[in-house]
Amino acid sequence: MRLLAPIALMLGLTSATAQTGPPEHTVDLELVLAVDISYSMDADELRLQRDGYMAAITSPQVIDAIKQGTHGRIAVAYIEWAGVENQGIPVHWHVIDGAESARAFADKLAEAPPNRAYRTSISGGLLFSAKYFERNPNKGPRRVIDMSGDGPNNQGHAVTWARDQVVAQGIGINGLPLVLKTPSNMSIDVNNLEDYYRECVVGGQGAFVIAVEDKSQFTDAIRTKLILEIAGREPEPRFIRTQDKPVNCMVGEKIWRDRYGESGPDWQ
Repeated sequence: MRLLAPIALMLGLTSATAQTGPPEHTVDLELVLAVDISYSMDADELRLQRDGYMAAITSPQVIDAIKQGTHGRIAVAYIEWAGVENQGIPVHWHVIDGAESARAFADKLAEAPPNRAYRTSISGGLLFSAKYFERNPNKGPRRVIDMSGDGPNNQGHAVTWARDQVVAQGIGINGLPLVLKTPSNMSIDVNNLEDYYRECVVGGQGAFVIAVEDKSQFTDAIRTKLILEIAGREPEPRFIRTQDKPVNCMVGEKIWRDRYGESGPDWQ
């Protein structure tokens, strides 16, 4: 009996280790589509955003990219964000393994009522999205947040702090900045949003930015981005306009304070 005790103890430890070890991968990618719904986005842009994701996720090119993976399936969630306390989940974790499941994802998104909210907290959207991976029962070797928006962070934690917190968890962040409007005195927009996303928002191995400069590019940009994310690849480098000075990652907060003070109107 004394000889059996250490063996039993060792087996118990082995069993406990197996139960607490890393989860078995059942998908090739865990992907959060994190979408800006702040009031700086007009109704047409919000509709364009949703339609673009629906068209891209159901495209033959994206379906083919999914099927070429080791498991031939990915887990996707669609999250909408605005201010620090304004995040919603129109489509919870959904496994896509072909045209039928992709269409089911798009149908759920189409059925969700449109929403808009105050302020722009990229940092809040990143932290909320990172936390949501814990609720995904389908684990994969890669976790990515696909962040789209039309302006800089102007509320909540500094975006660089939130980015670093997310990346430290092994989560990659890619960016889809919408450069569709010229900044005005009534907005919190910036001229160099693509550079802002590149320097301040995206992070992790192979992180990249694809900017949308015209509404006609939106669906193609999303489709290209999804294919690259599913395949774990980076886009071909393109010419980037050089800046006279480094990007200020607190520019959104500065514009807000200069214009409205600490407690200005919450319409952006």
